[in-house]
Parts: sequence; C-alpha cells; structure tokens
Amino acid sequence: MTSSSCEKRLGKIMLEKMTIVHQEKIAPRIFAMDLRGEMVGQMQVGQFLHIRVPDDTKLLRRPISISEINRERKICRIIYRIEGAGTELFSRLEKGFQLDVMGPQGNGFDLSGLGIADTALIIGGGIGVPPLLQVAKELHSKGVKVTSVLGFATKAVVILEEELKKYSRVLITTDDGSYGRKGYVSSIVNELSEDFTAVYACGAPGMLRYVNETFCSHPRAYISMESRMACGMGACYACVLHVVGEDQEVNKRVCEDGPVFETGTIVM
Repeated sequence: MTSSSCEKRLGKIMLEKMTIVHQEKIAPRIFAMDLRGEMVGQMQVGQFLHIRVPDDTKLLRRPISISEINRERKICRIIYRIEGAGTELFSRLEKGFQLDVMGPQGNGFDLSGLGIADTALIIGGGIGVPPLLQVAKELHSKGVKVTSVLGFATKAVVILEEELKKYSRVLITTDDGSYGRKGYVSSIVNELSEDFTAVYACGAPGMLRYVNETFCSHPRAYISMESRMACGMGACYACVLHVVGEDQEVNKRVCEDGPVFETGTIVM
C-alpha cells in the first residue's frame, strides 16, 4: 500500500484514491464502473462506498453499493443510476481517473453457516439489484441453491439478468408487463412453495416493506436499506431508522448500523 493511494484508515474504513479501470452504460441512465484499489481486499458483500464528487461545489459524498468484488485483482464494480448532477458527473469520467473513496462502509449480508443443504431467496428491485449479484456469487460458491426474483419498471431497465443466471434461477417481473411477468416481485414470491433457509433483499421502500412484513419472523431474512447520507460514518444521524418495539429515542443509522438489517427489527 502506498501513501499516495491510501491516505489513512478510520477504524476499518479507508480513504483511498481508487482508479477507474472501466466504465460502461448498461441501461438507460445506468452505468457500471470498475474501480481498482487496496480497500477491495477488505470489502464484504452488502457494503457500500462513499464517493466524493470531483466538483468542489458538491459537498456531500454519494453512497453507492458494491456490486462485485474481485479481491485477487483488487477490482470492485459499482452500478449506479444517474439521479442528479453528482452521478451525472460520475458517468462522464474516463478510465484512469482517480476517485476519492471512503470505504468499505456499513454492515453487509450474513452468509455464514450456509452450504450445500441450504436454499436462499434473493429479492431485488431496480437499482437495488446490483449488491445482490455478489450475494448470489458467494452463495453459489458455497453450494447453496439460489432463486432470484427481480422486479423492474420496464424491459429497457432490466439489468444483471444474465450475470445472475450464472449463480441462480432467475424470475423477472416488470410493472408494465414488457418483460417477464407483469406486476411486482410479490406476485412471484407469494407463489414460491420452497422453505428458504435465508432471504436477502434490496430495492425500493415499498418492496422492502413487503419483504419485511412477509418474512418478519424468518430466522435468516435480511433487507438492505437505502438512505440519504451526509457524513456516512454515523456521526451526523442524518439516516436514522427507528427500532421496533422501542420509543423514538432508540434508533439505528443506515450508514453505520446498516445498510443491512434483519427483517422485523426496524420500523418501516
């Protein structure tokens, strides 16, 4: 590790200039970016990166989930959607540019103790699908039988279908019926008869509320939350969620205590 590439450590969090080695548009307004850096060796499935926009007028970093991790090559992939000026600027960056990255941050998905006798259900919606790709990949490597149910608005924005097919059975819904089954992921999940050992989900708030309620008492069901963040380290309390069964003074922070939470533990 060189002093120029990795500036300092904040506990397990690192500040590093990560280098863009590849970027491509994979769907309307959705881009995949590969980054190389030392912190890849510490990344865990379900964590995120807090990336500084290379524009001094943009004060807040952008939190983006880690989609794939290649620890041997020290390369990770992030997939993001253009939502504003900051992410639009990211989309115009070229190979070789160095981004100021804080990470890896947050608590990820628990994949421990699973093996060839187990089954897992992955539920993803829209831009919430990317962090679930590494989940499927690592579960598959353990011998777990994986089913992925993915929901999108329309066919044009379906992403990572072929990649997930390498590691799981894939079932797709679209809101308008232009691809797969018309409707929401719930229309498929409600029909599945398997008793899954573990459940992993990431997506829009409405979808996560459904997963949280449906698998509220499941012993190994997890949801990955998205939230607006400021510091990204738990100090500012800008991304607070309340804990089930507790008063409003008891809360969890998406950036520090999450982004992954067990179903049935937070107020949604």
